[in-house]
Amino acid sequence: MAAWRPPERIKYTPLAAPWPNADEIKNSQLFQPIKVGPVHLTSRTWVPAMVPWRASDDGEVTPSVLAWYERFARGRPGALVVEATGVRDVASGPLLRISDDRFLPGLAKLTECVRRASGGETKLFIQIIDFLSIRRRPSPQKYFERFLRVTPRHREFLQMPDSDEAGVRARLAELSEAELESALTARELESLRQGFRERVTDTDVPAVRDLPATLPGVFAAAAARARRAGFDGVELHYAHAYTMASFLSARNTRSDGYGGERTQRIRLPLEVYCAVRAQVGCGYPVGCRMLAEDCIESGSTVEDAEYFAERLAGAGMDFISLSRGGKFEDASQPKIGEAAYPYTGRSGYECMPSYYSDAIGPFGRNNDASTRIRAKISRAGFDTPIVLSGGIHHFNQAEHALSSGAADIVGFARQALADPDWFAKVRAGEGNKVRTCIYTNYCEALDQRHREVTCELWDRIGLDEPGVMLSADGKRRLIAP
Repeated sequence: MAAWRPPERIKYTPLAAPWPNADEIKNSQLFQPIKVGPVHLTSRTWVPAMVPWRASDDGEVTPSVLAWYERFARGRPGALVVEATGVRDVASGPLLRISDDRFLPGLAKLTECVRRASGGETKLFIQIIDFLSIRRRPSPQKYFERFLRVTPRHREFLQMPDSDEAGVRARLAELSEAELESALTARELESLRQGFRERVTDTDVPAVRDLPATLPGVFAAAAARARRAGFDGVELHYAHAYTMASFLSARNTRSDGYGGERTQRIRLPLEVYCAVRAQVGCGYPVGCRMLAEDCIESGSTVEDAEYFAERLAGAGMDFISLSRGGKFEDASQPKIGEAAYPYTGRSGYECMPSYYSDAIGPFGRNNDASTRIRAKISRAGFDTPIVLSGGIHHFNQAEHALSSGAADIVGFARQALADPDWFAKVRAGEGNKVRTCIYTNYCEALDQRHREVTCELWDRIGLDEPGVMLSADGKRRLIAP
C-alpha cells in the first residue's frame, strides 16, 4: 500500500561531515557511561526495538533471531532492545512471545548469545507489548455476506423491515459508494474499507472492557519471565498503534475512569508499571517507549506527553524512550486481503521519515519535543534518562542531541541496521568507514509485507559465501556482512 509523503518532496542526503578521531571520541558525551536504574551502560548509545520477522509462527526464538541480535551485539552498543514481544498467549505470526514459560528456553539462549557476542558490554532489554485484534480488508462481497452485523438501522435505510437477512445483505452489496456513506455507520465503513480493528473504547466487548483488570498482571508476569531469561531490563511498549498507547491517546474516550482527561488516560499505564515493579523489584530496570506526539487529528500532543512523562518518572520509571506517530487512524487503505499498516499515513511518516521530506527534514524530527519533555521532567526534580531516536546517523547529530539537552541517550535504529558496527567503528575513530543509512525505507517496505527485514546496502552482497543465511526466497542475505 502507498505510504504518505510530504507534498514538498524536498530531497535530503545524509549528513556529510568529518568524523572525530579516537582521542576526540574519548572526550565525547556519546561514549561516556550512564546509569539506567541499577544498570550501567558503557556508552549512551542504544538500538531501539525493530521487528525483523524472524520468529517461528508460534512465537519462538529461531536460529535466525539469534543471528539477528548477535550481529547487533558484535558492534557493542550501550544497549540493545529486543523487538516487541507479546505478553498475551495469542497467535501473532512470526513475532516473539513471552506469554508463557515455554518461551523461556529460547529467550535464555538469546540473552546468552548477546552477552557472548558483546563480551558482556551491551545491556539487553526486551520490549513487551499488548495489541488488540485487527483483520485484513475483506472484499465487499465477503464483508456483506459474512462480516457485517445486520441491524434495524440497515433495514430502515433500505425500507426492508420484514425481509430476511440474506436479502438485506444482498441489497446492501448493490449500493453505490455514495449510498453506503448513508447506509453504514462510520465504523462499518471503516471495517469495509480498511478491515475491522478493535479499539480500547470498545467497552461493549468484555475482553476490551476488562483490560484494566487483566493487563497489569499479564505485563507483570511477562516482566518476571524476562528477568528469569536473563534480560538486563524490560521496556514497556506504550507507543505507536498498540494497546497502551491507545489508552494514553487523547482519542481514548472511555467513561470508566480510564479515558477522557489526562489524569484518567495515564491510569492504566501507571497501574501496569506498578504491577511490573512489584513483580521484579527495585533492583531491575523497567522503562517504557512512549510517544512525544500522536501526530494525528485529535490525538495527544507534546503537552500531553510532558504530563505523562512526568507522572511516569515520578512513579519510578528507569528510562523513557521517545518515538512519535505510527498510528492506525491515518493509515493508507490496504489492498483487499491485507491488513492496515500503521506507518503508511502522515503519523507513520513522522515515525519513520524518508529522504524525501519537508522543510523540517527527516533527521531529528523528534528533537524539539524531546527537549521539552526532558526539561519538564528535570523541572519536576527527576533525572530519568530520556532516549531519543529518529533519523540520527552521524556522530555530530548524536553529540548535539546530548549537548543541547534533547536526550541523555541516543537511539540508532535504521542506521544500526545499515551498519551494526557503527558503534565500534566510531569509537575507534573510524567513522569514515561507516555504511551510512540512505533512508529510502526499503526496510520499512519489507516490514509492511511481513518479510524478513534487511537493508538494501548489504542484502545482495556475498550471497554465495559459505554459511550465509538467506531469506525465504533465497535472494537476500539476512545478516549484515
